[in-house]
Amino acid sequence: MTDTAASRILLTGFEPFDKDTVNPSWEVARALDGAVIAGGVVHAVQLPCVFGRAMEVLDEALAGLQPTLVISLGLAGGRSEITPERVAINLDDARIPDNHGLQPIDMPVVDKAPAAYFSTLPIKAMVANLRAQGIPAAVSNTAGTFVCNHVFYALMHRLARRAAPGVRGGFIHVPALPEQAAKQPGMPSMALPTQIEGIREAIRTALTVHQDLRETAGQLH
Repeated sequence: MTDTAASRILLTGFEPFDKDTVNPSWEVARALDGAVIAGGVVHAVQLPCVFGRAMEVLDEALAGLQPTLVISLGLAGGRSEITPERVAINLDDARIPDNHGLQPIDMPVVDKAPAAYFSTLPIKAMVANLRAQGIPAAVSNTAGTFVCNHVFYALMHRLARRAAPGVRGGFIHVPALPEQAAKQPGMPSMALPTQIEGIREAIRTALTVHQDLRETAGQLH
């Protein structure tokens, strides 16, 4: 098929961080690079796990591809499900340093910008469709305050400022891989092929579902 701007999907994942040698978010993204899903072609881009620089690489990819769908992936160690994120907040508050040793505390992602943005992905439909395929999934109401949220917020801020009609964007966290969990007994994990199929279905849902489900995904705490 012709790779037109109307069919481009930007899928980002992160390089390894915090002493890991692998990051499932990038392994999933690069496995889907070039895949045709619901008429769209996936373009995978690796982001550095670095405050500021990750945003710059994202900007370069957005400008170069002009995609109509953008999904950023990140690792959420300790989670057992694929978790589409609901909201990005304008806050960098790093528990650990990034890959360049940066550790911002109580800093905005973007100065004088809104406090938060909601994902424009059909996150509840994504979760329902993944579960229907036997893949554990849940809506998450916090993307943290590390580089994942940094990129999520930057993405939604860019899309909002460009006022690009029809361009959807958001962030999905994936669990650790079994080889990562083997080094940390008790950590939940999910096999890479399952994660790949889960994100493939999430992309398909984002391209075909225009009105999200109206069902609860709230939490008490």
